[in-house]
Amino acid sequence: EGAALLERTVRDLVRFFDCHPAAVACDQHPDYASTRLAERLAAEWGVPLVRVQHHHAHAAAVAAEHGLEGELLGIAWDGTGWGPDATIWGGEALALSGADHRRVASLRPFPLPGGELAAREPRRSALGLLFAHSPALARERARAWFSPAEAGALVGMLERGFNSPLTSSAGRLFDAVAALAGLRDRNGFEGQAAMELEFASEGIEAEPYPLPLVAAGEVAHADWSLLIEALLADVDGGASPGTIGARFHEALAALVVEIARRAGTRRVVLAGGCFQNARLTASALQRLSTA
Repeated sequence: EGAALLERTVRDLVRFFDCHPAAVACDQHPDYASTRLAERLAAEWGVPLVRVQHHHAHAAAVAAEHGLEGELLGIAWDGTGWGPDATIWGGEALALSGADHRRVASLRPFPLPGGELAAREPRRSALGLLFAHSPALARERARAWFSPAEAGALVGMLERGFNSPLTSSAGRLFDAVAALAGLRDRNGFEGQAAMELEFASEGIEAEPYPLPLVAAGEVAHADWSLLIEALLADVDGGASPGTIGARFHEALAALVVEIARRAGTRRVVLAGGCFQNARLTASALQRLSTA
């Protein structure tokens, strides 16, 4: 239904403006309905098909909106976008120069048991994150979210790497933290757990969790292992979800500045669904301005 509406809208607009498109652009994901439509239209109209990486598109859109040219750093954080390395991207820092881009930093990847199901169940993101940190810890904490049979099956999937794709998604990290903080283990709608984490942290000032940027070849990784250890200590010490949320938001905002320092650029754009989060965006802007 959505794909049919998209095609009808595209054809109506082309007819309304009486134009012949010079090119068709689409997401790089090979299996989106919109990608297949773009392939069909480009062939029908005899024009080039331009495949654009999801997070490059996010950052380039902000640059275009503000008329920015030349080199800049794009921080693109969201739930899901296809990565050229066949993993699920979503916590990316890209150096942009015109139409070119280069990945300079990312969140350290972790597995998602059940793949896309994790977007609806923050507990799955939490389990995958814990498993990447410590399989024994994952087994121990899984009891809070799953029946013994479910926990055994999911940990088994993670051990075998079956249907557990790797992700560097900031959105899934938000989900995992919300589940670990005890806020929500299943979403009723997209982004619910992350929104509740944001609202819980409103008005609370807190020191950021440690979230160091570690050099790992050409792409630096934001390593969340120390963050997880500090967060679990807070949970076990009875800290409120609001305090945990506040520390997490400040860790991400501080990470933005660290990435910008490492990249050595003075122009930074913030893009992707995670920056609809008012606290994250305000804190990142304030820290960037100060730096």
